[in-house]
Amino acid sequence: MEFSANQIAALIGGKVEGNGDVKVNKLSKIEEGTPGSLTFLSLPKYVEYLKTTKASVIIVSDGITDEKPANTTLIKVKDSRHAFSILLDAYHKQQFAKSGVEEFAVVSKSAKLGEKVYVGSHSYIGENVSIGNGVYIFPNVYIGDNSKIGDGCLIYPGVKIYRESVIGKDCTFHSGVVIGSDGFGFVPNEENNYRKMPQVGNVIIGDHVEIGSNTTIDRATMGSTIIGKGVKLDNLIQIGHNVEIGENTVIAAQAGVAGSTKIGRNCMIGGQVGIIGHLTIGNGVKIAGQSGVGADLPDNAVVQGSPAIDHLDYKKSYVLFRRLPELYKKLK
Repeated sequence: MEFSANQIAALIGGKVEGNGDVKVNKLSKIEEGTPGSLTFLSLPKYVEYLKTTKASVIIVSDGITDEKPANTTLIKVKDSRHAFSILLDAYHKQQFAKSGVEEFAVVSKSAKLGEKVYVGSHSYIGENVSIGNGVYIFPNVYIGDNSKIGDGCLIYPGVKIYRESVIGKDCTFHSGVVIGSDGFGFVPNEENNYRKMPQVGNVIIGDHVEIGSNTTIDRATMGSTIIGKGVKLDNLIQIGHNVEIGENTVIAAQAGVAGSTKIGRNCMIGGQVGIIGHLTIGNGVKIAGQSGVGADLPDNAVVQGSPAIDHLDYKKSYVLFRRLPELYKKLK
């Protein structure tokens, strides 16, 4: 599809400098721009490419440069990265123009599907499931009985959503995500083995949540495992039963959160972090990658290490740790 510079500027709230009627039909990096392509410029170190790029339209952040290359139209915006992300989102959504239920998909008679819903082949929609408007369900997706999916969700192939799950609006689940599998609940008994504790709760996920491939979120033993609005989870993350994660918290790949831990709002948790169960992590907490958290953390704490301690104390300790062989030789 083709768009003019004027149309793009209207979408992102920019000001056109140059030929507003020039058309583009593809995206490119600025150093690889070709005629008919659209790109963006946000960092001063890439200004030099203004002289060589052949891109037809460039989205540029205000104040980054006063150069006006010949034969290229500029669209000036406050933040070109943010503007380009809006454009990419609109472009991305246009790639999903399908609607309707494909052959070999199974939709229960009691399920309710909203308008402009797409259900791919070999997907299964269970009893009493509610699907909102504009939901895109790729092939080989399972949605269990009595689940609810909000408007505008994008569910990629191979996602499994167990019974009773509640999903908000505009969520994205990538391939291999499992929502609502049983929590890890077992009780030792007199026979020196473990009896399974039935997991009868559910998972509730807020609006605008994105979950990476092969991440699993366990259903609650009782009550709900809760993922707040705007949470972003990377690939290969394990969220235990009855965990609560506050709004706009982000967690990087291979992290694990054990059962019943409560994590606050606006936290940043690095890759391969492990958090034991039944803890309270405050708002605005930052946890460095590969840390092991075994105690409650107050609001705005910044920790590192295993067991995790204040990141400045960790760095001081690490200086001494690295010198231990040298100090040992001197002592000996």
